[in-house]
Amino acid sequence: MTTPRLLIIGCGDVGLRVLEALAGRWRVFALTSSVTRAGELRAAGAVPLVGNLDDPATLGRLAGLADLVLHLAPPARDGDADLRTRHLLAALALRPPRVLVYASTTGVYGDCGGDSIDETRAPNPATDRARRRVDAEAQLRAFGRRHGTRVSLLRIPGIYARDREGGHPRERLARGTPVLRREDDVFTNHIHADDLARACLLALLRGLPQRAVNVCDDSQLLMGDYFDLAADLAGLPRPERITRAEAAERMGAMALSFWSESRRLANQRLKRELRLKLHYPTPADGL
Repeated sequence: MTTPRLLIIGCGDVGLRVLEALAGRWRVFALTSSVTRAGELRAAGAVPLVGNLDDPATLGRLAGLADLVLHLAPPARDGDADLRTRHLLAALALRPPRVLVYASTTGVYGDCGGDSIDETRAPNPATDRARRRVDAEAQLRAFGRRHGTRVSLLRIPGIYARDREGGHPRERLARGTPVLRREDDVFTNHIHADDLARACLLALLRGLPQRAVNVCDDSQLLMGDYFDLAADLAGLPRPERITRAEAAERMGAMALSFWSESRRLANQRLKRELRLKLHYPTPADGL
């Protein structure tokens, strides 16, 4: 039996967890724009490749390198289009992979007013960063149809883990960052980084063609309740509760954009199609 060959684009925390889960069973290549990360990636079990998605001339070696591609790299910070994905697909098109899995975001749905939604909900992005993700999804689906590549779009909410940099709410709690009062609060969604890594692998193996999947746990928490839970588990004071008007005066634009979107995600496709059994079905388990 031929050993699978996997190319990881953007091998950060989640990519390293994928490598750990594989434990050397596959031949893995990892694209990095940082020469200094080559040693870390090699130690984790990948063959490092130096290239930059912002510089198409550095991507020539990617075509035909692997039959499986895991695209974890975010778009650039500007514009409505994801040029990084465009550059990647142009390089891969010379010898297209059999499977391509993309880490998108649940931000593509925009504000759903707290409704419970599944993947049939039409994207309605409200921010430039979400519009770039919608553009990437459209590029990837078109690439899959054009080249016969099985594309899976993983729509991912807030990622957390105790050992993930910036992935535990204790730092925010320690800074005393407030949350919205209950009557103004929004529903938020979560996935543990280890469960996300396993979902990436299962999508490579089981994902349906040109299919979006919500990769989220079973919880349906208001954002303030999530931080109250984290505070209780960490032995820290619960955060201050403020009104939406006070938040507009005290918080930055990024925080306000997250506080303006409320949705409860269904994860039936994750369980039925990818057959993922969550190790951490709620933040209470994972934190």
